[in-house]
Amino acid sequence: MSIGYHASHEQFAPSDLLEYVQQASNSGFEHCLASDHFHPWSERQGESGHVWSWLGAAMQATPMTFGMVNAPGYRYHPAIIAQAAATLRELYPERLWMSVGSGQLLNEGVAGVDWPVKADRNERLEECAEIMRRLWDGEEVTHDGHVTVERATLYTRPESPPPLLGAALSEETARWLGTWADGMITLGTPDHEADAARIEAFREDDPDAEKPVYLKVQLSYDESHDAALEGAYDQWRTNCIPGSVTQQLRTPAEFDELGETVDRAQVEENVRVSASLEEHVEWLERDFDHGVDRVYLHNVNTNQEAFIEDFGEGVLSQVSGT
Repeated sequence: MSIGYHASHEQFAPSDLLEYVQQASNSGFEHCLASDHFHPWSERQGESGHVWSWLGAAMQATPMTFGMVNAPGYRYHPAIIAQAAATLRELYPERLWMSVGSGQLLNEGVAGVDWPVKADRNERLEECAEIMRRLWDGEEVTHDGHVTVERATLYTRPESPPPLLGAALSEETARWLGTWADGMITLGTPDHEADAARIEAFREDDPDAEKPVYLKVQLSYDESHDAALEGAYDQWRTNCIPGSVTQQLRTPAEFDELGETVDRAQVEENVRVSASLEEHVEWLERDFDHGVDRVYLHNVNTNQEAFIEDFGEGVLSQVSGT
């Protein structure tokens, strides 16, 4: 059981994030989860650096492990992602993992693809995962399906391939991932019962809990509850839009338009808002009680320095297993 820091490329410039992960590492965070998007979720966030360009610098600057959620098969060809992951893991053995998800139009639409329905996106996702695994195993891969690969061989490979987790936002997806992924990453919210249900669904094919489960916790911590709530509302309300409509939005401006329908109460239903370190410790204790192996903390407001310092001193050492 361990705790990591989430590097939000949508909210901060890559140079700032490099400083934050160094600060996080020095404060006791062992791992980093970095977002892999083309657009931010809101015009107010205002950034969206390329994570694969940034990872080499971040992994050189800290001893942390790093991972991301990637959507192969659209703006990224799976053979290119397999090559990028293999290169980083050869440079930094055992320190890179990756997760794959079915993606959003917000990011993948820039490639001009026809946006499939969820079932077709899942088929493409599993197909891309198989292609990457075969390349990491040293095979020459030719494939004709949702994506095309022609006689591809990876000549630079690490001693061991990166673990390939799946990303899930629903019980249905979690259950499906349990049949083929090496592990799962899902969201941690104020609703522990919903979080636990996704984990239980994933474990149906893994009753001995041999595959890791990672949680990305969305929280907002600041000097007061009001400041934490306002920071979350400003930066993250577009991520609290209910339902599947977000899968069909193409631009940050469209997210902002729908975000105006989200109120502060809805933000608190999706984000752990509190100025109390003790309350954040209690939330994290419950996460680990549900069988989570690793938690990544995403402070969704812009006050990163105080969050890293205060959690390093008052949270990490207090949580069981860290």
